[in-house]
Amino acid sequence: MKIIIESGATKTDWCAKGPDGSEKRVKTAGINLATMSMDAIRPIVDEAVAALEPENLEAIHFYAAGIVSRGSGVPEEAKGLDWRFEEMFPGVPREFASDLLGAARAVCGHGPGIAGILGTGSNSCFYDGEKIVKNISSGGFILGDEGGGAVLGKLFVADFLKNQMPEYIAKDFASRYQADYPTIVKNVYRGNAPSGYLGQFAPYILSFYGKDEYVTRLVENNFKAYIDRSLKQYDIDRYQVGIVGGFGYACRDILRKVGAVNGVTFSRIMPSPFEGLIEYHQS
Repeated sequence: MKIIIESGATKTDWCAKGPDGSEKRVKTAGINLATMSMDAIRPIVDEAVAALEPENLEAIHFYAAGIVSRGSGVPEEAKGLDWRFEEMFPGVPREFASDLLGAARAVCGHGPGIAGILGTGSNSCFYDGEKIVKNISSGGFILGDEGGGAVLGKLFVADFLKNQMPEYIAKDFASRYQADYPTIVKNVYRGNAPSGYLGQFAPYILSFYGKDEYVTRLVENNFKAYIDRSLKQYDIDRYQVGIVGGFGYACRDILRKVGAVNGVTFSRIMPSPFEGLIEYHQS
């Protein structure tokens, strides 16, 4: 039996998969190895393991954002969790991998390909079937993250402040949100989660897609920037391109449309890497 874990900021998906295909699944609170103490992480792990009741455990595979591989050892940020797993399952092999490697394994399996993440932020890589061999830096929502929800929100809010959008949309936006200049500047420059603040506007913006020329162009140009500045730096003519992420999945028809006119065919677009990771470790 193997345990596959995919952790995000708000939730963690766990699956205990048996060699005969049997499985148990559970969802728990999110685990952030960079910000959470082991006192906070331990009860989450204990809750999941109690629900899964794993038997004859062969391996544990843990995927999360913020994990940085520095060779063959346990990543520094994962050492506390590694110790807890060792206490619970002595001698069982454990792997701690980044969300980007998780995305690559989910969409490419055991073969080579190009993988991308399109959520609030964005990322991409070339994967040789075993490891990531090329990665164009995401840059975050200030220096990069093209294609992601936060950048779409940033572009929209910037146009709002500069009177660069249709008046009826600007008035509607201002009436629905506290969209005055001081509030926007405070949340973007001094807020605790500026990317989340900007990303929250993505569903609102998308509600005008296909109905208003300005918004349609804004949305499509955001994806085109992701293709031009990230995906085209890989061999898109030779390898499949797969995408993981809630924002990309919600916009999958738009993404395929923009890709078709910019030389990219997307093989898989998944809301989460979890199902693909279960397939990967099963095979």
